[in-house]
Amino acid sequence: MRDVLPEIMRWWRSGLRFGLATVVGTWSSAPRPPGAAMAVRGDEVVGSVSGGCVEGAVFELAADIDAPVLQRYGVTDDDAFAVGLTCGGIIDILVEPISIETFPELGEIAASVEAHVPVAVATIISGPGAIGARRIIWPDRSSGTLGLGRLDEAVDDDARGMLAQGLTGIRHYGGQGERRLDDLSVFVQSFAPPPRMLVFGAIDFAAAVARVGKFLGYHVTVCDARPVFATAKRFPDADEVVVKWPHDYLASVQVDERTVICVLTHDPKFDVPLLEVALRTEAGYVGAMGSRRTHEDRLVRLRESGITDAELARLRSPIGLDLGARTPEETAVSIAAELIQLRWGGSGRALSDTEGRIHHEAS
Repeated sequence: MRDVLPEIMRWWRSGLRFGLATVVGTWSSAPRPPGAAMAVRGDEVVGSVSGGCVEGAVFELAADIDAPVLQRYGVTDDDAFAVGLTCGGIIDILVEPISIETFPELGEIAASVEAHVPVAVATIISGPGAIGARRIIWPDRSSGTLGLGRLDEAVDDDARGMLAQGLTGIRHYGGQGERRLDDLSVFVQSFAPPPRMLVFGAIDFAAAVARVGKFLGYHVTVCDARPVFATAKRFPDADEVVVKWPHDYLASVQVDERTVICVLTHDPKFDVPLLEVALRTEAGYVGAMGSRRTHEDRLVRLRESGITDAELARLRSPIGLDLGARTPEETAVSIAAELIQLRWGGSGRALSDTEGRIHHEAS
C-alpha cells in the first residue's frame, strides 16, 4: 500500500469511495510480494498486484466491491489462463471497499508512514471473524479491534515483532487468539521505516552505490571525513551527506539487522577503524571494496586490532558479486545483486542454468 498511498489519500480526503486490492499470500512464482496493492476508482487505477497477470480480473472485482472478499488466482483455477496468471504461481488477494467511513484510521496510518513512525495494519482475511476487520498497531499503542476474545492481544504481540523486523505476512490463530491453532488467518502489513544504507567514502563509486541504494528502497547516508568531497551536490541521490570520521559517525548512529554498511574508502586509516566498529554491530551486511591484495592487508590489520575470526567471517570483501564489473555503475549493480541474493537466498547463477522456483522466500 505504501506505493499507492499518495493517490489513495487524495481520494480518501476528498470523501471518495474506492476499491483496494492487496496481495496477502503468494505461492510458487507469483510476480508480486505480499503487501503489493492496486486501488481502483471508476476508470482510474494506481498500483499493481501481479505485474500485469491478473490486473484485469482484479480491476473488475475492485470496481464494484461492496464488502471485503478474499480472492485466489492461480494455476489451480479453471480460469487461470483466462485471467492471465501463466507464470505458474498462486496469489491470494484481499479486495475491500475503502472510504473515510470504512477505514477512518487511514489518515493516521498515512501520517505515520510519512513521518517514518513504525505502524502495522492487521486484517482478518479468513476464519470465524469478520473478514476485513482491522487493528492498527504502533510500538506503543493500538487502535481498532479484530473482535474476537484475546485475539487483539495476541496479534499486537506478533505484529510488533514483525514490525521490528520489517516483515509482512499471514499469522494464524484460534478463534480466541490461540497461537497453536489455525482456524483464523490475519494478514499483518508492516510499514517500518526504510532500512538504512551507510556508504563510507565520498568517491565516484559511492555516488553510484547511493543511486542504486535509493532505487532498492534504502535510506542512504554517505559519510566521509573530507568536507571538500562530502557534499550534497556530489551525491544528489543520498538522503544525507555527513562530514565526520567514518568510525566516529558509525559509533554514533543506530544500526539494526536491516542496515547495510558499504566501506568504499579502501584506505587503511579510514577503513580499519571503521570496520572494527562495523563488524561489532548488528548490521545485516558489511562489505568493503578493494583488491585481493588490499583485502589480505586489511585482514592482517583487523586481526592485529583484535577482531576475531568469527567477526571477520561477517565481512563481504571484496564487496559485491562476481559480475566482471569495472565502472562505478557496474560495481554498484554487483553490490545490489549481492544484497538481493542475501535477502532472498538466491544462488547468484543464471536462471537459465537453474531449475525449480524462481522466487525464493526471505532468508
